[in-house]
Amino acid sequence: MKKIQLAEDLQFSQIVHGHWRLAEWNLSPEELLSLMEKCIEAGITTFDHADIYGNYMCEELFGQALALKPSLREDIQIVTKCGIKLISENRPNHTIKSYDTSKEHIIWSAENSLQKMNTDYVDVLLIHRPDPFMDPAETADAFHTLRKEGKVRHFGVSNFTPAQMEMLQHEFDGPLVTNQIELSVLHEKPFFDGTINHLQKEKVRPMAWSPLAGGRLFKGEGEKGQRVKKALEKVAAETEASSIDEVAYAWLLNHPAQIMPIVGSGRMERIQSAVNAANIPLSREQWFYILQESMGKEVD
Repeated sequence: MKKIQLAEDLQFSQIVHGHWRLAEWNLSPEELLSLMEKCIEAGITTFDHADIYGNYMCEELFGQALALKPSLREDIQIVTKCGIKLISENRPNHTIKSYDTSKEHIIWSAENSLQKMNTDYVDVLLIHRPDPFMDPAETADAFHTLRKEGKVRHFGVSNFTPAQMEMLQHEFDGPLVTNQIELSVLHEKPFFDGTINHLQKEKVRPMAWSPLAGGRLFKGEGEKGQRVKKALEKVAAETEASSIDEVAYAWLLNHPAQIMPIVGSGRMERIQSAVNAANIPLSREQWFYILQESMGKEVD
């Protein structure tokens, strides 16, 4: 599988395995380790996490699997996120859902994630959501500290607008290596609101969460959903794709921004669809046909 260069010393697999729903997969540590090894064999070496996933439990489940084979750490890249505070029995001191991008919280969150995942460092730490109370200088200072201590090698953001990303980048002397955004055939807005343009300008490679629109593209719900599903079926028939999800992944993978879809399934056959999509070329007309059906009109 193709590797995506995010920094001089950092490469991600073109497909990322997302562990947002890990707690729902009901896998033993041994079963999760086996799934990780199958992903690696298929070329997927990058794994995406966040402290809040699974009610603050997914990182620990991942760490239990990694502890069974610590040598696997050398073969993978780990991404995790922080900054959201959920109301949870696992965080009894949280009295309201909020964001926290203070230096103290970022460092505490990163160190807690390291402990849970049984690793000495994470490859990339992301700020999970834009924080309206952010002091970008303080956030950048947390990045500097974690980088200096070797606990985090690179940093990025998630769900940030270009202006929000530039604000933080202005204070940080290292690159923000990615912006993890919602992007799919049913959520094409980032191609038009400046998000993708900004990332291409800065040569920052985006990660795409919910690349199958949370499974909605299979259902064909509503007028837009029906249009897009028919378009995916048509393009699948014209290509070597065996399913519409392969076409949906290929639509992202063919874009010159070098988009990295996050596949959030615990089933290897679903993950394999994304792997297959990496080898499906789309013509420019096919790409625009899918876009047109998503927009519900021709491009202006």
